[in-house]
Amino acid sequence: MTAMTTMTRRRMIGASATALAFAALPGHARTAPLAVVATTGMIADAARNVGGDLVTVQALMGPGVDPHAYRQTRSDIVALTRADVVLWHGLYLEAQLEELLVDLSSRGTVTAVGETVPQDLLIAHEDYQGKFDPHVWMVPELWAHVVTGVRDALSAAAPDHAAVFDANAQTHLDQIARLGSYAREVLMTVPEPSRVLLSAHDAFGYFGRAYGFEVIGIQGISTESEAGLNRIGTLVDLLVTRDIRAVFVETSVSDRNMRALIEGAAARDHTVAIGGELFSDAMGPPDTYEGTYMGMIDHNATTIASALGGTAPARGMNGKLSAGL
Repeated sequence: MTAMTTMTRRRMIGASATALAFAALPGHARTAPLAVVATTGMIADAARNVGGDLVTVQALMGPGVDPHAYRQTRSDIVALTRADVVLWHGLYLEAQLEELLVDLSSRGTVTAVGETVPQDLLIAHEDYQGKFDPHVWMVPELWAHVVTGVRDALSAAAPDHAAVFDANAQTHLDQIARLGSYAREVLMTVPEPSRVLLSAHDAFGYFGRAYGFEVIGIQGISTESEAGLNRIGTLVDLLVTRDIRAVFVETSVSDRNMRALIEGAAARDHTVAIGGELFSDAMGPPDTYEGTYMGMIDHNATTIASALGGTAPARGMNGKLSAGL
C-alpha cells in the first residue's frame, strides 16, 4: 500500500469521524430518520405513530411470537447495537432479553417504555415481590402512558423534532381515548353473570380490573409456567359448576391446554365453545388493521363482547375488522 493511499484513507476516516461528531452536536439538525428498534409489535406501532416519517422502525417480535420466551438472534443483536433508539417494554415481559437490554442501556438511548406507567396503576405479582403484571397494553388508558414514554424517548434522541413528535403523539392519544371509550361501551353490554374471561395465560388482568370481568388464565402471567393436570381438573370443575360456555384461545400461545380443558368438560357432558381468538402478547399480521394497536384492542373488545352475550358491531369500532376473525 503506497503512502499516498494510506494518507488518503486516513483523511477519509478522519472526515467521516468529524461528520459523525458534528451530527451528534446539540442543536445540529438531523436529516436522516432515527433508526428505532422495538421489541414488541405494540411498541413498534406506537413508535411509528409518534415518529411518522422521521423514524424507521423495526420490531424484533412479529405476529404470534411470545415475548415471555423470545430469545435474541444474531441479527437482533446487530440491529439493537446499531439503532439510534431502542424501545423495550420492561416489567419483565422480555425475560430472556432483559440482561442484554439492561447492558445496552448504559451505551445509548434505550428505554423501557412499559415502566413509564405509574407504579400505583400496576398489578403486583402475587408470588414475586417487586414484580408486576406487564400486560398494560390491554387497557387503552394505561397504554397512553407508554405512548407518552415513546414520545419522550424519541424527543430525547432528536430534540429538534420534539414538536413534531408531540403533535403526532397527541393525535394518537386522541385515537386511543376513543378506543378506550368504545371498549368500555361494548363490554358493559355483557350481562354481569357472563363476565368471565377464561384464556390460555393470565394476560388479561388489567382488562378484568378495568371492565369488571373475572379473568382466569390456565397458565400464570408468564407463559413459561406450565399448567398441570390438577390445574386443568380444577378449571373443568369451574366450567361445569358455573355453567361457563365460552373460552378464548390466544394467537401467541399454544391452544394445547385449552383443548384439554374443552375435552375434559365434554367428558362431563358440558359443552364449551371457543369464543374466539384473542391477541394477547402480539398483534395481528402486518399490513392489516389487526396488525395495529388500534385493531388489536378493537378486535379483542368486539370478540369478547359478542361471544359472552353482549352487543358489538360485527366489524368493530371502525368497521375495519376482518370478517371471520
